[in-house]
Amino acid sequence: MDRSKLVAVITGVIALFLGIAYLLLVQILDFRGEMIPAPQDLSYLLTLF
Repeated sequence: MDRSKLVAVITGVIALFLGIAYLLLVQILDFRGEMIPAPQDLSYLLTLF
């Protein structure tokens, strides 16, 4: 196998690995549940002091 084919295979394997890792990361983050936005009104923090 010449050098250009070896480089193509290696970069293909890296691309597949990154793609699968990205999909797994998205699934893990999605599994955590519904995303609740941060509160807009932080005046309740003033009652703590």
